[in-house]
Amino acid sequence: MFKNLVSIFLAVVLLSAAAIAEIPITIEIQILRAEDELRYDAAIGDLLKHKEAEVRRHAALAAGRIGDAAAVKPLAELLANDPAIEVREMAAFALGEIESTDATDAIGDALREAIKPQRPIDGKANVRGRLLEAAGKIAAANAGDPRSKILGQLVQLVLISENARPEASRNEYSVETIRLGITAILRARPDGGEAAVVPFLGHSDPRVVADALNTLTRLRSKVASEKARELLSKSSEPIVRANAARLLGAAEDKTATDLLIKSSTSDADSRVRVSAIRSLGALKEPKAVEPLITHGTMVLADYKRSLRDGLVPAEHGEFVEVAVALGQIIPGSFNEAALKLFKEFATLDKGATAEVYVARVRIAPAKGDGDAPELTSWKQYRTLALIVGEFAGIEPQTEDSKKLKAEAPVVLEPLARAMAEADAKEEPEAILAAPDTLRAFARFGTDSLDEILRLALRNPDVQIRTAAASLLGDRPATDASLDALKNAAEYAIMNDPNENDAALAAMNALFKLNKNEALSVLDIAAGSPDNLIRRRVHQMLNDEAYKGRELSPILKNIDRTDLLRVRRYAGKGTRLGQVLNTESDYRRAAARKNGTVRTELTTLKGTFTIELLPDDAPLTVDNFIRLANSKYFDGLEVHRVVPNFVMQDGDPRGDGTGGPGWTIRCEVNMVPYDRGAVGMALSGKDTGGSQWFVTHAPQPHLDGGYTVFGRMSEKDMAVVDKIARGDKIQTVRIIEK
Repeated sequence: MFKNLVSIFLAVVLLSAAAIAEIPITIEIQILRAEDELRYDAAIGDLLKHKEAEVRRHAALAAGRIGDAAAVKPLAELLANDPAIEVREMAAFALGEIESTDATDAIGDALREAIKPQRPIDGKANVRGRLLEAAGKIAAANAGDPRSKILGQLVQLVLISENARPEASRNEYSVETIRLGITAILRARPDGGEAAVVPFLGHSDPRVVADALNTLTRLRSKVASEKARELLSKSSEPIVRANAARLLGAAEDKTATDLLIKSSTSDADSRVRVSAIRSLGALKEPKAVEPLITHGTMVLADYKRSLRDGLVPAEHGEFVEVAVALGQIIPGSFNEAALKLFKEFATLDKGATAEVYVARVRIAPAKGDGDAPELTSWKQYRTLALIVGEFAGIEPQTEDSKKLKAEAPVVLEPLARAMAEADAKEEPEAILAAPDTLRAFARFGTDSLDEILRLALRNPDVQIRTAAASLLGDRPATDASLDALKNAAEYAIMNDPNENDAALAAMNALFKLNKNEALSVLDIAAGSPDNLIRRRVHQMLNDEAYKGRELSPILKNIDRTDLLRVRRYAGKGTRLGQVLNTESDYRRAAARKNGTVRTELTTLKGTFTIELLPDDAPLTVDNFIRLANSKYFDGLEVHRVVPNFVMQDGDPRGDGTGGPGWTIRCEVNMVPYDRGAVGMALSGKDTGGSQWFVTHAPQPHLDGGYTVFGRMSEKDMAVVDKIARGDKIQTVRIIEK
C-alpha cells in the first residue's frame, strides 16, 4: 500500500512538473501569430522576460525567425544573463537568424569567454556551438563588413581550442560544437580558415570527419588531399568516403585518379560511386574514360533489367552522372564506345533526360543518326533546345562541326520565337520547355535575341516571362528593353495571382540595368499586398544610388518598416506573401505539439513514412497536412533527384517552379540536415509552399537555412534511395495521434 502511494505521489509530482513546463496554448498562439506576421513588438519583447524559461526560449526563437534587428539587444541580454542554459542557447541561435552585425559584440564577448581554459563544456544545451553557428551566418550575410572578419577569426580560435581539448574531456556537446564550427568556417570564409578544419579529418567521430571534408570541398581546399586519399581508401563510413572523393575532385588532385576510378566503379555504396564519378569529370583525366564507359555499360544493363511501366529505374541517376563526366573528359573526341552507350540509352529514354544528350553533343558535335524520337513531351522539346544551345560553347574541330555551330542559332531561333508566343491553353505540355529554350537561344547573343525576349515578356505564362526578364537583365540596356521590363513588372504585380516570379525577375532586371527607370515600378510594387515584393522594394530603396535622391511622394512618405510586415489576406486577389492562417489554424497547429504525426507516401517502388515535426515547425507541418489531405500531392512527379544530395517533390507544374498559389514563412530550427531530413524547398526566404525534399546524405551547409519539418528512418530511406527523377508519388496519407 505504501509503495503504491509513493508511486502515485511521484506520478502526480512529475505530471505537475510537466504541466508547469508546458507553454499555455494562448502563448503558443500568440507566438505563432507573431512569426506568421513577421512582427516583432512589445508582445514578443515581454515574452522574452517571462518568468518561465520555456516561454523565453520559444520567444527567442520567434524573434530570430521574425528577423527584426530590434530584437538584437534583448536577445543579447538573454545570451549574457539568462539563468537557463537552454534559453541562452536559443538566444545565440536567434541572433544568427537575424544576421545583423549589431550582434557582433555580444557574440564576440560570449565566444571569448567560451575559449577560456577553465570554461567547462556546456551541459544540457550547446551555447558555444550555437554562437559559432551565429557568427558564421552573420559573417556570410555581411561579407563586406569589417566586423564579419572579427567573427570569422573568433570561429577559428574556438575550433583551435576545441582541437586542443583532451579526447577524454569531450562529450556530445563538444562534438556538436566542432561540427557547427566547421560549417561556420564555410560560411564566414576567414583567411586561413581551412587550417582550423584540417585537424578534424583525424577525429574519432565520422560525422565530424565528413563535415570537415564537406567544408574543405566547398572551400576548394588543396591542403588535405593526402588525408582525403587515405580516407577514401580506408574509411568504413560511406559518407566519409563520398566526401573524401568530392574533396579530391575539388582539389584537382590528379594523383588520386586511380583511386577515384576504383571507387567510381567498385564501391558498394552508390553515394561514394557518384561522388567519385563527379570528381573524375572535374579532373578531366583521359585514363578514366574506358573504366567509366565499362561501368556505364554495366549500369545500363541493370537499368534495362529494372525497366517497368510507370517507373524509372533506380540506376537512372548514376548513369546520368557517368554521361556527364564523359562529356567533361572527352569533348570533341567522337569516342565511338561512348556514343554507342548513349545511343543505347536513347532508345529507352526517348529524349527525356537532357544531360545525357548534351554530353553526347559535347563528345561528338555532329548531326545525329536520324533516329531522334518524335517530339511529343515538353522534356523532349527542352532536350532539343539544350542540345542545339550547347553548340554556343563548343569549339568546333571539324568542318561539319563548324557548320553545325553556325547553323545552330538559325535552327533554334524559330523555336525560341514560337515558345515566346506559345499559348499555355493550346500547348500546356510544350510550353514548359519555353524557359530553357529561351536560355539556350540566349547563349548565342544574336541580333534578334532582345526582340524575342521582349515578345516573351508579354506571354501569359509566368515562367516564360520570368526567364525572359532575367535574360534581358544580362543584356545591354536599351530604351525598348527598359520599357518592356517596366510594363512586364507592372503587369505581373497587378495580375499574377499565384506566382510572383515574373514580378520579382522584372524588378530585378530593371534595377540592374537602370536604377532611375526602376523607380516608377517601385511606386507600384510598394503597394503590393505580397510581402516578398514589398521586401524587395525595401532592399532596393536602401541602395546607395537612392541615398540623397529626390523620390516620388509615394516612396518618400512610405513607412519603410511597413514594407517588411506581412499583411493579413483581405479575402480577394493574390494570396502570396500574406497571412492566411486564422485563430483556429494557429490553435490546431499548436495543439499538435507533443503529439505524433506521420505521413505515409506510396510509390511503385514501395511505401515510406515521414515523421513530421510539429514541435519544431508547426505551421509548416500544418500546411503540409492540409495539402496532403486535399490530395494535392497525389500523382505528382518527382521532378528532381540529385544523387547523394536530395530527392524533391511537390511541384504540380513538374518543372521545379510550381506551387500551391501561396507562400508560407520559414520556421528554421535546430534540427540538423542529417540523412533522411525532410525540408521545405525555397527560392528565397519565406518562399516555401508545397515543394519539399529529402536529403540522401548529411548536408550541414543547409542547417539553419531551410526549415526541417520531418525526418525518416533508415528503413524508409531504403525506398527513397530507389526513387529516380520521373517517378511519381501515388498517394500521401496523414496519420495523426
